[in-house]
Amino acid sequence: MKMMLKTTVSLSVLLLTASAAFADCGIAKGSVRILSNDFEALRVIETATQDCVAAGVTVTANATAEHKNLQVPALTINPAEYTVAMVANNSIVPLLNDDLIRPLDDLVAKYGQDLQPNQLIKIDGKIMAIAFMGNSQHLFYRKDILEKAGIAKAPTSYEDVLAAAKAIKDAGIMDYPLAASDKPGWDLAAEFVNTYLGTGGDFFAPGSAELAIDNANGQKTLEIMKAMTAYMNPDYLTFDANELNKVWDAGQVAMMNQWGSLAGAAVDPATVPADIVSNTVFAAAPTIAGGTTPAAALWWDGFTIAKNISDEDAEASFQAMMHGISPATIAANPNAATWLVKGYTPGPAAVGVIATANGGARAYPMQPYMGLLHTALSTELAEFIAGKEDATQALADVKAAYDTAAKEGGFL
Repeated sequence: MKMMLKTTVSLSVLLLTASAAFADCGIAKGSVRILSNDFEALRVIETATQDCVAAGVTVTANATAEHKNLQVPALTINPAEYTVAMVANNSIVPLLNDDLIRPLDDLVAKYGQDLQPNQLIKIDGKIMAIAFMGNSQHLFYRKDILEKAGIAKAPTSYEDVLAAAKAIKDAGIMDYPLAASDKPGWDLAAEFVNTYLGTGGDFFAPGSAELAIDNANGQKTLEIMKAMTAYMNPDYLTFDANELNKVWDAGQVAMMNQWGSLAGAAVDPATVPADIVSNTVFAAAPTIAGGTTPAAALWWDGFTIAKNISDEDAEASFQAMMHGISPATIAANPNAATWLVKGYTPGPAAVGVIATANGGARAYPMQPYMGLLHTALSTELAEFIAGKEDATQALADVKAAYDTAAKEGGFL
């Protein structure tokens, strides 16, 4: 099935007023088996679903960074290994393409009375996923470090970021004021996607799977990514999103583009020194090359229910997830994410995601062949970011790898 996800999760839902919390789980019988990525917001939800354990009801969860590699084979077997797959813009597409998740309209009608309309992710008129949070990478910066370097204006573009990094380094304040998720693999590809979106360019020719990044926009994207590395720790190839928060907490970085879902952890007074917490500022993702579009993809995270499971387990799983994303759960964990749940009031940790969205950031592309491009970027940019080949060769390598995969997939 070749489709483009035509849905927008509006952040206006964040401003709605509170309502009564969900009732108890009320599950009669069933097995709930959750597969998800591994970060704080998802762990919050999975912990809440444990409330649903009862006689005849089991709840297990596998939170792993390898979830995207596991989900298709795990949901293809019958019965599926997992009843719930937590997904985002990109990871839902393979499940849709292979017809591995079920429509949720009946379950929403029965148990989803408190869901917002914009939480309902619809494909061809059918509800295929429930969104519970918005996400994006955005700028984190240390206002005290910028002030010491004599930088009066907060950076709003990558050009500003690079100029500020140079000033900080030249002043001897920090040798490595920048950090980014440049670890070869998914993270490195996401850095390219984010930056490229800020150029305003499209990844594919209109109405086609033909790749369209081997151009001035692609060159500029790689130019910015490489320029950043001059101000990064020499071990930058080992840095993924989780590593970024570690160096931030240690006071070793002045600026970075990081996930909004990790913003709360970066200012948690229980784990982060007070001087870092008080001087951390969240802002919209930087623009690029004189443009006005933040260089970051907008995402939603949500859950789906497997097709190859019993109706009993599907119903139990939906009820458990509704308990997991209930207003009561979110009220107890307001800083874990930018939630799309009734009653949520945005706090300081949500500022960067909302500013990025309000700045006109574009959604992560949902074409079914976007995953092939992301994979090509994840492998073919490694030598470029390590300084072993130039941008022209890197883009040519990406195109060759993508074209091969797209032809095998029947898209070209």
